[in-house]
Parts: sequence; C-alpha cells; structure tokens
Amino acid sequence: MGIIKLDAYVLLISGQDRYTFLDGLSTNKVETSCSTVLTTTKAKIIDVVDVIEVGDNLAVVGYEPYKDKVLDHLQHRVLQQNVTIRDITTLNNVYLSTENYPSQSGITVTRSYLGWILVTSVKNSLKESMTFEQFTEYRTKNIIPYQQHEITSDVHPFNCGLEHLVHEAKGCYIGQEILTRMRSRGKMGKQLVQVQIDAEDATSVGNEYALAIRRVPP
Repeated sequence: MGIIKLDAYVLLISGQDRYTFLDGLSTNKVETSCSTVLTTTKAKIIDVVDVIEVGDNLAVVGYEPYKDKVLDHLQHRVLQQNVTIRDITTLNNVYLSTENYPSQSGITVTRSYLGWILVTSVKNSLKESMTFEQFTEYRTKNIIPYQQHEITSDVHPFNCGLEHLVHEAKGCYIGQEILTRMRSRGKMGKQLVQVQIDAEDATSVGNEYALAIRRVPP
C-alpha cells in the first residue's frame, strides 16, 4: 500500500438541493459518493472531483490549482437553489492510498478514480509512504490520468481515460450534448494510452511505462 498527500482542495456543499446541484454540473450521476467531471459548455474539463457524503453535506475534493475556477463555476450557478458552498481546504488534509484503507475514526475513506481518497483533519496527519515519482509509476502502470499532466482544460473526459465517469443514461448537465453526440457516433477523439518511456508526446513518464494522449486507429 502506498500513501501520498495530495495537493487538494475541499469544498463543503450544504442544503437540500446539494445532490441535484452537483448532478446538473457534472458528468456522472451524483446520487452517492462518486468521482465525476465538471465540464464547460464545450465539454472541456474544469476539474475531476471526488464527491463524498459527509452527514447532511457533500464534500467535493479536487486539485488545488484548479480551485478558483471550480468555485467560480459553482457559485455562478447556485441561483435560487437551496445550496451553500464553503471552502474548508485549510481544515483538512487529503491523501491518496493505492489500496483500500481500513476504516478508522477521524478518517473519511472513499473510492476514487485515482484509488482511495483519505480525508483527515489537519490535526490528524497520516504518514506518507509513497513519493511523487512512485505515484507517477503507479499511474503510468495503471493508466490513471492526473491534473496538469493528462487532465487539463484542453481536453474532454474521453481524451484522458475518464469515459467511465461519463454516465451513459444521465439527464441534462453542462457539456452533455457534445459528449453524448461523440459517444453515439463513436467519434471520441484522441485517447489516453500507455506508451514507451522515450515517447516524445508522453504526458507522464515512469520507470517502465509512460502515458500519452493519441489518436487511436479504429
């Protein structure tokens, strides 16, 4: 098991409309804890987030450098909905575990597209057992995208290996029309693939494997 602290933000979404609010802004069905993608009207990625049920609230965990864009995206769409958004990043630590982490008091554990996300109070730090280089090795071996490498504002979810986070039977959300049309026509553009470590177009490079976003022959 490897554990690494992530550069992450944590937002707390409260109010009776919290589920429908997030569901209408992201690609996956938000009915319980899940990973999902926030997209623009052109279906480009704003961030990939983990939604975690915490009592009567939903915690949204994403990549810290993308936080301002995410907050702006969410706050402008609250309108008349019964929703409150709070930034609780400074109160929490966020870690990734490559294996299921045993349930413990003071640690919130949820399955993520990355592995398992662990959220703790800043007063309850966990011991890291994985370097960023080892994290990259884990990702390239398992073909897992990450922000500022494969996950950027230039791509849509199908480009970077996140097709499984785009629910096929979901109703209206921002970016849905484009993604649905791409999927129905079987034209989803470039794909995330595993490549040789000396590939010129590699987006992440490990010791054995690398990742790249390429056009794949049919």
